[in-house]
Amino acid sequence: MASSTSPRIAVLKGGLSAEREVSLVSGRECAAALRGEGFEVLELDAGPDLAAVLKAERPEIVFNALHGRWGEDGCVQGLLEWLRIPYTHSGVLASALAMDKERTKAVYRMAGLPVVDSLLASADAVRKSHVMEPPYVVKPFNEGSSVGVYLVHEATNGPPQLAADMPDTVMVEAFVPGRELTTTVMGEHALTVTDILTDGWYDYDAKYKPGGSRHVVPADVPDEIFAACMDYALRAHRALGCRGISRTDYRWDESRGLDGLILLETNTQPGMTPTSLSPEQGIACDVSFGAMCRWLVEDASCNR
Repeated sequence: MASSTSPRIAVLKGGLSAEREVSLVSGRECAAALRGEGFEVLELDAGPDLAAVLKAERPEIVFNALHGRWGEDGCVQGLLEWLRIPYTHSGVLASALAMDKERTKAVYRMAGLPVVDSLLASADAVRKSHVMEPPYVVKPFNEGSSVGVYLVHEATNGPPQLAADMPDTVMVEAFVPGRELTTTVMGEHALTVTDILTDGWYDYDAKYKPGGSRHVVPADVPDEIFAACMDYALRAHRALGCRGISRTDYRWDESRGLDGLILLETNTQPGMTPTSLSPEQGIACDVSFGAMCRWLVEDASCNR
């Protein structure tokens, strides 16, 4: 039962992005966890009338469970700052920077963090010819969760035939072979390292469908690599100005040792579904899912 002194929490979920379905699950799970922690919870499917709904409902805190554009790129954060409603996760600037993969890389470079070569190109140019020597990866520069990702192998017969709904500008990034690793930062502490095992490319289905991937937590990697993942994630979190929880993803070419570890991106709104990585890392560090959600609420503020 909710305490009479507990703040009323609005959980934002769904939204307008390509990751709407995952966000609905994240929001549902977070709302259930917060109710279990004793909060009064209102679940809101974030639509075009969100500002009016928030003004009418007047929650004391917003728990942001949105993923992708509009919910993860600084847009909803700006709305919440305007309405002066304390909210979870990162603020306007960090959210906008982290969603823009090319600008994220610029921040990484300034912080001395390792990245691979990439460029921005028009989708039409990428469809017509190789704009980078294969192998390379093509993806939207401002979406998350492996939405619209194309892997172009050396043996390809031609440039990728990108879907019609790809954005006009895409990122083309040199492909790094190896393992998928990830580390969550919670506040000022890196939690642990997960090794993500899949039968193929770690795409949208592998991330979110049950059985799509297998997670080894903590990762069975050399101490030097484990320590570097923890250090890099915290440095990325700080360099981007993240708040609350973030998750930084890596590729590691183990044949090259530490030189083979590179940063891919930092997620300011990590998934909060039953198959998601950050809650799993929390549990591995004795932080229950409910405790993680409670901590995010307690960390909420404006001016983030």
